[in-house]
Amino acid sequence: MHTNRMKRTRRSVLLAGAIAAAVAVSGCAAGGSSSKKAAPSLTAGSAADIKGDVTVWSWDTAATALKRLAPEFEKQHPGTKINVVDIGYDNAYDKITVGLKSGKGLPDVTTVEGPRFQSFLGSFPNGFYDLSTLAGKYKDQFNQAAWKTATDEKGRTLGLPWDSGPVGVFYRRDLFQKAGVDPNSINTWDDYVKAGEQVKAKTGTKFISLDPAEDNTFSMMLQQQGQGLFKDGKVAVNTPQAVKAMTVLKQLSDKGLVDWARGWDANVSSTKTGKSATTPQAVWWGGTLTGEMKEMSGKWGVFPLPAFEQGGVRTSNNGGSLLTVTSQTKNPKTAWAFTEFMLANTANQVSMLKNEGLFPAFLPALKDPFIARPDPYYGGQAVNKVFADLSSSVPPIEYTKDGAKARELVWTAFAGVALRGKDPKATLDSTAKQIAAATGRQTAG
Repeated sequence: MHTNRMKRTRRSVLLAGAIAAAVAVSGCAAGGSSSKKAAPSLTAGSAADIKGDVTVWSWDTAATALKRLAPEFEKQHPGTKINVVDIGYDNAYDKITVGLKSGKGLPDVTTVEGPRFQSFLGSFPNGFYDLSTLAGKYKDQFNQAAWKTATDEKGRTLGLPWDSGPVGVFYRRDLFQKAGVDPNSINTWDDYVKAGEQVKAKTGTKFISLDPAEDNTFSMMLQQQGQGLFKDGKVAVNTPQAVKAMTVLKQLSDKGLVDWARGWDANVSSTKTGKSATTPQAVWWGGTLTGEMKEMSGKWGVFPLPAFEQGGVRTSNNGGSLLTVTSQTKNPKTAWAFTEFMLANTANQVSMLKNEGLFPAFLPALKDPFIARPDPYYGGQAVNKVFADLSSSVPPIEYTKDGAKARELVWTAFAGVALRGKDPKATLDSTAKQIAAATGRQTAG
């Protein structure tokens, strides 16, 4: 059910720093859409306004979904033509950045990953239509963490959420059984560490795979506590919540429970060869399991992310995307109508989950009977239902245009703590000062 779109989503997270930094640099240049003029607003029109051609940029299975469903929109709206262009992930953000900077060349609608969108909004505030008037009625029907990625610092909505990435823990049923560990007994991160020690002692298998250079588990654990890398515009990587997250990661490393895997392929290999027994990751990780590890059917299960304290939040988010209407469109009302048709539509969202593995940010779609179907790959567990139940409790967090700079420095801090034994609090204090110096922001911690 899941596809390589999921691999692209994870890969995009790892590449976010370099590309988003390029966006920020481009946005500081004069000319194009980088001026501080407000985004144009889009208001409701009549059925007669929905006509003409609309070009949409996307990539991979997201483009496949758009192409598959576009004919139905054209059927419902005679005289329209939707042209979906798969621009490929590798060049997507370069193409979007060039179009924003030059003020020309963009399509009517484009896919953008949620957190990445904030870098564009910071550098090109007039690059996309303000959809607040039209999209506002849907706000309560979307995952609020995903909705936050579509809004700017003034609270305006400039995109509509598509898929989301609620996080749980994928675990090896066979290894847990051999070690005598009940996944239902893992309620907190302390429980998780203890279970890891038991699994390693009984099976010789390490418990988690982490990337020594560009790992995002820290950010997931921070969002789980309702915080991003910034809070109220201030650098927040050394708050008590941040120190808690980094301390848990240090414990896992100190106890020898980490299989260090550099990059996407190594992480997949670690999982496939049984070097690690769990993967705390977003729902889209299931696409990698079912797509690249078919021989492991029946060996996997999922449980909610451990909380930091009993009764605490047991999920986070990693990944997700939006559809946006660019300010360069000559046909904004039809562009919005197609965006609305694709994303604020239960039948279409469920269809994209079934066919392309795109997990809906649109909450009504998560009530469809398909969500509760048992999945043979997971030993009959209804895995989509697990993530659907977690989705509405993902904490929304603050994003800024400086996310890429902060993320790269946090990666360095993580390596220092987990690989070289540095003190979490002292290291994060130092990192916060570095980010503050690089961004001109104050620190919150």
